[in-house]
Amino acid sequence: MIKLSSKSDPDEIPVNVISENETENDSSISESKLSEFNIDELSQQLDLEKQKSSEYEGKLKLVLADFQNQSRKTRTDIEHGVNTKINEFALDFLKIYDDFVRAKEVFSESKINSDGLDSILKNMNSLLQKYNIVPIEALGEIFNPNFHEAISIINDPDLDDNTITKEIRKGYISHERVIRPTLVEITKKDDDKI
Repeated sequence: MIKLSSKSDPDEIPVNVISENETENDSSISESKLSEFNIDELSQQLDLEKQKSSEYEGKLKLVLADFQNQSRKTRTDIEHGVNTKINEFALDFLKIYDDFVRAKEVFSESKINSDGLDSILKNMNSLLQKYNIVPIEALGEIFNPNFHEAISIINDPDLDDNTITKEIRKGYISHERVIRPTLVEITKKDDDKI
């Protein structure tokens, strides 16, 4: 065997030259190793390993799908829980907000300066907007039981049936759900005149 390599030059590729006698010995070793193993046994083992690999891949896909479903469900449950708590707080907050609105109306009717209340109401409106709590517009609209709750009816031949003529209490929507319907007064046409 001849070895041509220099340790002094790191960029040089080492080359090993093998004599013909040594090559013959290697081929006889390879043939003897092949004869030791039965090709049918190797083929069966390969098929068995492919089957195991396929089973493990299927199980891995199922576990991954379960994980993704559980992750999605957990995220939805957390969002729902947070939104529910925000809505509960908002309902309590809206009672206080309504009191401030009524106080402002009383001050305005009595011609008392309500600049302080106006500032507080502006901050409260900003807070509601920040948490996506929006009022339901009802005045002049047609009654919709998904958004409104009628607590009184008046006769008005000039308006269509179920037209909202008065908001008694403002309703609100949070995260695309009604958290408090608007209490309203609606119209009916006088049936005797029709």
